[in-house]
Amino acid sequence: MNNFKNDIIIKQILVIEDEPNVAAFISQGLQESGYKVFVAYDGLNGLKLLKQKQIDLVVLDIILPGIDGLAVAGRIRQLGYESLPIIMLTALGTTENIVKGLDSGADDYLIKPFKFKELLARIRARTRKKDIIENSNRMLTIEDLELNLDAKIVVRAGKEIKLTSTEFRLLEYLLKNKNRVLSRIDILENVWDINFNMGTNVVDVYVNYLRNKIDKKFDTKLIHTVVGMGYILKVE
Repeated sequence: MNNFKNDIIIKQILVIEDEPNVAAFISQGLQESGYKVFVAYDGLNGLKLLKQKQIDLVVLDIILPGIDGLAVAGRIRQLGYESLPIIMLTALGTTENIVKGLDSGADDYLIKPFKFKELLARIRARTRKKDIIENSNRMLTIEDLELNLDAKIVVRAGKEIKLTSTEFRLLEYLLKNKNRVLSRIDILENVWDINFNMGTNVVDVYVNYLRNKIDKKFDTKLIHTVVGMGYILKVE
């Protein structure tokens, strides 16, 4: 049996919008179009969800309570989500405001009010572009660690590290989701078969195997435990 899921991968969209009616309108439309949607009504909760879920694109309103959308977009980029598409929603349609949004880290913008079909077209275009970029990037890196998907080689600080096929898949998944908290179920479903026994501690066992090989002999630790939630690959 193939160790990877053969199911169609459902894109996951994070909507950060403080107006409940607008958020519900976007959420319902996206769900009916086949997307999985997470909604946050302020920037802080949006950033929290981003760290907890595997998000493929963010729809972000500029005017938010507390931290505004410009600051949220900047924070998303600072956290290491360089290639995560951000579509910004704004009621302020001047060139100056649009430029501010793009300069803050957004990839695209829509001026309110907008037609849902236009938002959907922008989302499809941005997620397609992200897929093309990721599929063409055959080298995954963080800090001094490199994983070559074609040669199946892992190198840290110039030294090759031998991994088993399962350890390699686990590291690949962590690297593709660096800076994201991944639950044990997330890892089981994506590294092992989806029908794997969820009661097993196989994830913890293999994370420890991987730590011993890529972290133990190095000052900078890359794999971190988030108590009660799972694991994250990041540089602290």
